Amino acid sequence: MQFSRKKVPFIILYLAVCSLIPTWCTAQSFIHPGILHSQSDLDRMKTAVATKTEPTYSGYQLFVQNPASQYTYHMQGPMASVGRNPTVGQSAYDSDANAAHQNAIMWAITGDKRYAKKAMEIINAWSTALQSITGRDAVLMAGLGPFKMINAAEIMRYTHAGWSQDDIRKTEQHFKKVIAPVIRDFAPFANGNWDAAAIKTMMAIGVFCNDRPIFEQALRYYIAGWGNGSLANYIINESGQIQESGRDQPHSQLGIGMLAESCAIAWNQGLDLYSYDQNRLLKGFEYTAKYNLGHDDMPFSEWLDRTGKYHHTQISDKGRGQLRALYEQVYNHYVILKGLKAPYTAQAAAKLRPEGPGKPGADHPGYGTLFFSQPTTEQARVPVAPAGLVARGSFNGVAISWVASNQATSYTIKRATRTNGPYQIVAKAISNNFYLDTAVEARHQYYYAVEANNRLGTSALSFTQPAMTGLPNTWQQVDIGRINQGHSWYNGQQLDIEAFGYGMKDSADQFHFTYIPLKQDAILTVRIAPQPSSQFSVMGLTLRESTAANAPQVSLLVYPGKTDQIEAPNWHTRFLLRMQTGNRLEVKAIRQGLKEPVVTFGRLTGYYWLRLVRKGNQCQAYSSYDGVQWQAVGATELIIGPTYLLGIAVASGMPNSTSVRFDHLTLNGKPLKAIK
Repeated sequence: MQFSRKKVPFIILYLAVCSLIPTWCTAQSFIHPGILHSQSDLDRMKTAVATKTEPTYSGYQLFVQNPASQYTYHMQGPMASVGRNPTVGQSAYDSDANAAHQNAIMWAITGDKRYAKKAMEIINAWSTALQSITGRDAVLMAGLGPFKMINAAEIMRYTHAGWSQDDIRKTEQHFKKVIAPVIRDFAPFANGNWDAAAIKTMMAIGVFCNDRPIFEQALRYYIAGWGNGSLANYIINESGQIQESGRDQPHSQLGIGMLAESCAIAWNQGLDLYSYDQNRLLKGFEYTAKYNLGHDDMPFSEWLDRTGKYHHTQISDKGRGQLRALYEQVYNHYVILKGLKAPYTAQAAAKLRPEGPGKPGADHPGYGTLFFSQPTTEQARVPVAPAGLVARGSFNGVAISWVASNQATSYTIKRATRTNGPYQIVAKAISNNFYLDTAVEARHQYYYAVEANNRLGTSALSFTQPAMTGLPNTWQQVDIGRINQGHSWYNGQQLDIEAFGYGMKDSADQFHFTYIPLKQDAILTVRIAPQPSSQFSVMGLTLRESTAANAPQVSLLVYPGKTDQIEAPNWHTRFLLRMQTGNRLEVKAIRQGLKEPVVTFGRLTGYYWLRLVRKGNQCQAYSSYDGVQWQAVGATELIIGPTYLLGIAVASGMPNSTSVRFDHLTLNGKPLKAIK
């Protein structure tokens, strides 16, 4: 059986990347309009319609007939709250989002202010009224329809439509305070199309709100996230198999379609996300198109996903042949613009041409024949700053990668030992988007940034990313028990752990242990950050006599207790004790039922604090929802030698690995630091 653990080194190029983006860094500003449609896209559509150029004009004729493309459209909302599972106003929001987007496009093509007025009416109404997004599937609710609303807002803001600055500010706040919080941690608990929906909409919010940290966070998750929806976790191998290929074909198309939309946003910002990992996205499209065009000679690898819940042994024919309106975009970029071969994507695009609406609801933009036909080559210019910088440190050096700038011919790597510099040049004339910096010292903190170059000049500096060469000071890591190798990375603020094993069970412990040897009394405090990649994960603090699999120990762990619903474990804390080598683990205390915001719908989605204290032979365990108010979980006596190991334990609880993030790590009240 081929489990996803075989991809771990690639999947987790670096996990501690999403929230540590220094606000002082002034990377290049955004290009507007620049989400799904650039100004050149809008101009191209307008010219093609005026001159009746095919196939764009046929796409327009289909588009203009749709009820959502009419300035007479009757708005179905707004509402104060919408939700999904249970459904609350989903169809109303999605219908209005379609109409806002399509009226904005009609305004850009025709110049008729009645379309602009309708688009602004819809955007303003929902931005004022909508206060919450609810339901078990809230991430999908916030990741699908709002993408079209944000695209509409981007067009209206940057095409001289007369949208007031006050309404623009209200809309910005709406996207950042109502939509973004629902999707900011993506959806690593679900099939990959959930992640993909969150990625594209987070990128869109970043562009519209001119918020570079939001944009960078989503871009990094696309290339190095730990959920099913990041690029390498969704397109799982070189043949192009999709994580959901064994589930059904509609969801497989949904996922790759939204990853493609993310690429369109990046492209409009001067970044070549399409080509990342040797055009991996195109491989996914070719695989999916080929099967849905009726070909049966499809390779398929048995696959257990990142969550451990979705195990597929053969490709699914459910929904086979139901091509979705998403192939024109990819065909026009890879084949027409870049000159690559994509025979099955080309056939799918031709079969659908002219593409119609992106059904169902607001799942896809659709209308690709109008939106993407006959793309034009960009004029030569100074490249934009590289983005999505990822830096992973080890004792052997720091590996750096980034999303390429469209017109860059080379890159310059810079490094600093402080967040605000000064920077020194590490390497010049790097021709690809990867570099390994070996001229570093172990257990030291570094900060990296990259510039793009071509004959016309040099870009702004990318956003900085921190990396530490190994763990701080005397911290170490080891795998307890006979399991696959895990790994811990620390970047000065976050500790990310990739771990295998089934946890602490009687005298057969299996987990990844990140620890410090101590002789004196100590207090270790950590915060679990959202969200682990699997809802089978076990994580927490442990104090052990040694690294032997059955050593005496005291542990404070967060457990996903089994229920009759695999999607909704009973998350709780356990305080465990093993008094002597080889003894069975004794449960000293259980704190049942972690509540919101730590757990929602059975998913560990919020922050949670743990603290383990040793004073003499006494050990006390505490937990907290906010790091201020602490509750005692349990206390016990443990008599072990003068030297002991105190640290963080993580186990996946399944055959694959899990990814868990910790921050606010302190030992005796002091943050973990690199060697000075």
